[in-house]
Amino acid sequence: MQGQISLSEKASSKGAFSIVVDKMTTPIYYDEKDEDLIATASELLAQDIERVTGRLPLIKTSKPNSDKAIIVGSIKNSRLIDQLVKSGKLNVSDLQNSWERFIVKVVSNPFPGVDKALVIVGSDRRGTAYGVFELSKIIGVSPWYWWADVPVTKHKRLAINVTDYISKEPSIKYRGVFLNDEDWGLKPWASKMMDPKINDIGPNTYSKISELLLRLKLNMLAPAMHEVTGAFYKYPENKIIADKYGILITTSHAEPLLYNNTTEWHHDINGDWNYTTNKDGVLEVMDKRVAEASLYENIYTVGMRGIHDRGMSEVPKGYTKANVLEQVIENEREILNKHIDKSITEIPQIFVPYKEVLDIYRSGMRLPEDITLVWPDDNYGYIKKLSDTEEALRSGGAGVYYHISYLGSPNDYLWLNTTPPALMYEELSKAYKSGAQRYWLLNVGDIKPGEVGIQFFADFAWDVESYSFEKIPFVNAEFLASIFGEKYKSEFKQIYNTYFHLGFERKPEYMGWDWRWNSIETNEKIIDTEFSFKNYNEAENRIKAYTSIANQTEAIYKKIDKKQKSAFYQLVYYPVIGAYLENLKMLTAQKNRWYAKQGRAATNRLIEEVKEYDLKLSEITETYNNLEKGKWQGIMTAPERVPEVQLPPLSTIQIPENAELGLFIPNADEASGLHILSQFDVNTKKDYTFEIYNKGKKPLKWKAVVSNEYLKLSQDSGETTDQDHIKVSIDWKNLPKKKQLQENITINSGDTTKTIFVSIKNSKVAKADALLYVADNEVVSIDPARFSRINEKNGSKVSIIEELGYAGNSIQFGNIIDKGWANTSIEYDFYTDKSGYATVYTYALPLFGRDDNTGTSYGVQIDDSKVNWESTASAEYSFDWQQNVIRNAIINTSKIWIREPGNHTLRLIGGDPGMIIQKAVIDFGGLRESYMGPEPSLIAED
Repeated sequence: MQGQISLSEKASSKGAFSIVVDKMTTPIYYDEKDEDLIATASELLAQDIERVTGRLPLIKTSKPNSDKAIIVGSIKNSRLIDQLVKSGKLNVSDLQNSWERFIVKVVSNPFPGVDKALVIVGSDRRGTAYGVFELSKIIGVSPWYWWADVPVTKHKRLAINVTDYISKEPSIKYRGVFLNDEDWGLKPWASKMMDPKINDIGPNTYSKISELLLRLKLNMLAPAMHEVTGAFYKYPENKIIADKYGILITTSHAEPLLYNNTTEWHHDINGDWNYTTNKDGVLEVMDKRVAEASLYENIYTVGMRGIHDRGMSEVPKGYTKANVLEQVIENEREILNKHIDKSITEIPQIFVPYKEVLDIYRSGMRLPEDITLVWPDDNYGYIKKLSDTEEALRSGGAGVYYHISYLGSPNDYLWLNTTPPALMYEELSKAYKSGAQRYWLLNVGDIKPGEVGIQFFADFAWDVESYSFEKIPFVNAEFLASIFGEKYKSEFKQIYNTYFHLGFERKPEYMGWDWRWNSIETNEKIIDTEFSFKNYNEAENRIKAYTSIANQTEAIYKKIDKKQKSAFYQLVYYPVIGAYLENLKMLTAQKNRWYAKQGRAATNRLIEEVKEYDLKLSEITETYNNLEKGKWQGIMTAPERVPEVQLPPLSTIQIPENAELGLFIPNADEASGLHILSQFDVNTKKDYTFEIYNKGKKPLKWKAVVSNEYLKLSQDSGETTDQDHIKVSIDWKNLPKKKQLQENITINSGDTTKTIFVSIKNSKVAKADALLYVADNEVVSIDPARFSRINEKNGSKVSIIEELGYAGNSIQFGNIIDKGWANTSIEYDFYTDKSGYATVYTYALPLFGRDDNTGTSYGVQIDDSKVNWESTASAEYSFDWQQNVIRNAIINTSKIWIREPGNHTLRLIGGDPGMIIQKAVIDFGGLRESYMGPEPSLIAED
């Protein structure tokens, strides 16, 4: 891309092109014989200028005759553009034989009597429209002005600076979204607010969706297709509206030749949806659909599955499903040839080996090579297969079907978008490098509240090469800062990176821990999460992280301009506060149940907190639906609201009148019956805590006495109706020079005395030249992005992936175009005073291999031990796979013998290309039960 377009600070500045100044508003000209989209784009540009300035430009189809003019046209059909080219005023050679490119240029004296013209010219109709909306963005109209109510900055005068701007060709030829699982958001909203006359998702809704896609430089739409929604082609105007905006219609894996069997096929009328028993009936409906749709731009899905998302019907003896699919596709292509006056190889067709169809394809099914292979993810963001060497040579190329929203097994995530940009980048860039550059479809559910994910997808699909792992942590902050102000950019980065990090650990929809899908027509079986209140302060840390970003969000919401509040509520406030409330509701309920087992006086108080979080979630959802004077009524449904409002299980206990002392020690072995604090270590210098809690109604008075003065307490006495949290630290400077010390803390309350045993390790590990981890309470916990050394070999590199993984950042061995097995490794030095067998837990992303010839192996080794080769993939729909995708990790276990205490090196070794490690833990017997394990155990700085 060359050149630049920018908003001029002064409308009258020299060299700027004035659009609105004083009483002059520059007219917009286009050729009436140009394609209809050019008229649509010109009208929308005029409306955008009016949104900014309050002045609506005239739109003319005559030859320009004003002092200044905005000229919009394509190189194929605009006589105005042709005249400029022939006169030598405009060079469009870069646009010839190009796909969706545009030029924005100021031309002097373009026609007699015209001083200057701002020319927006495209290689085709969409290229022209993209140029128009590039200008709209520059003058301050966001693509999300309607869908997220992003305010427009007003200007009385309007001018732009232009140096000849030539866009690149989009990285991905066909780019779009799939509206899906619309039952609880898009459908009820559209029926009530957009298309009430038909009580459905109809032309008014699709008009706004198509405009959004066009403004985002996307070019295709897979319409909503659930049972609750009328099929797209049920309403004839829908296809006309889509074409008005230049949007191609594509369909999901379940809709052959644009036919939606979910609502259009009626068994009582049509018989079985079965090619082998009802071939004529099946082909007849497809034939009618292509005849109806063939006048417009479409991408046709070929093949056949069952009704909706069901598997393909069984086939007679003597046939295979592959044989039958081959015949189906042959017949489908005959239908396409019948109605479309093009060579079959020029008609865009896709084959999506989704779910069971991938196994059918792998069984040896023959597929015409001009058909685009669209590789699906596993519905949870991990692409199952990409093209191998032979498939990469296919003339039809390849594409990707990817999800940021899903309804199905093992569980749904329909509420909030929590798929991290770093994961999207990693998987989609992998697809791009493997040749999947023809077709990208993103399942976006109801569109809202997936705006930031859609924005990133659209920008990335337009220009893949402009992104990198280093850029990804900033994408959401830059997008939001462009709307709400640069001064909030660092806060947006913190808020949204933390939001995606926490959502990656566990999606808000999964906090009920009922991870096995039984449809959303039944209540959840809510149980305790695996986030531990007992160990590593894990649950409390999650609460603190959510509370921090919720507080930041609330603070910004209070400060921003009133005109920005609606957009902020939709793009930031609701997702962040909603996730915060859902997490605190579930975790506080879990704490209530745990407290009840301990008999804590605070138990019953937590019930009201849980109810308050749930009530607040209802309130913010209702507020969302009533934004903009009720514009969004019905669009948002919070969890535990379908089929009915459901609170998590709560425990009420009888609390005795008199106070009674209770004591909780984190990370302790409760079975021992002793109160033993985690061991203090001079090498990590961590502080630890304990809790004194009351079991009665009357206040509990307590006093703590330490056995030595270098043992420090944050509080040594108190009176509490529920509980006190006490921090214990060591005065390391005044510690006796002994390798091991044993101390205690005595807690007295009335006639009750309890003793906490304290152990202190005061033997320093020798300083190392490289980064050093230490075994802390018999566990080494490793952040993979903080390493001792990297050994890159045979061109295979190690990448640090920021903002992805349990530890915050992850490491990747090589990339998709590597051959792998280069023996590249990354090393982590650690110290332990133990010997014998150690258990190494490696937390990897649950990735699939690049293709059927590539595995998912990586190696684990300590010192010169035998290499343990581990894998990241599990068979789709297996029990292991279900667990792994729900938690975004596969946890592999390697048993390795360590001969003696001292310094050692954990080595992670690249095997198959692209494997990603997000955390490692080495257990020498001290590991406690938790969801993600302890924090990194790096040696402390002196």
